[in-house]
Amino acid sequence: MSADDWMTALAINLHEEEPRAKIEALQWQLTKRLLTLGQSVIVEWGAWGKWERDILRTEARALGARVELHSLTASHEELFSRIQQRNMEDPPIRWEAVQKWAGIFEPPTPEEMALFDQPTHDS
Repeated sequence: MSADDWMTALAINLHEEEPRAKIEALQWQLTKRLLTLGQSVIVEWGAWGKWERDILRTEARALGARVELHSLTASHEELFSRIQQRNMEDPPIRWEAVQKWAGIFEPPTPEEMALFDQPTHDS
């Protein structure tokens, strides 16, 4: 589930928070339905804070799903370089925004990672 993909397909500006929140809520409802049907789902949005990841993990586990967390790291400079190379945002993302977001994002700690299932390698 990628809110960016849906927003792009619907010609919605990626910076508009209200439609993003609605799309993520709709995707989460669809995700939970798919999990009850035994399907695997990758949620690729939000969860910048532990509290958000806690909600997703807890609700998915309540449906009997395994829950893995995959987190990648890169320097702020590398992230900004990749954003510029991708060149998909309108208006373009500025360095100051990357710095601001870096202060908001709460990387998962080893203790938090231990709350999730270990990744399976049977793909």
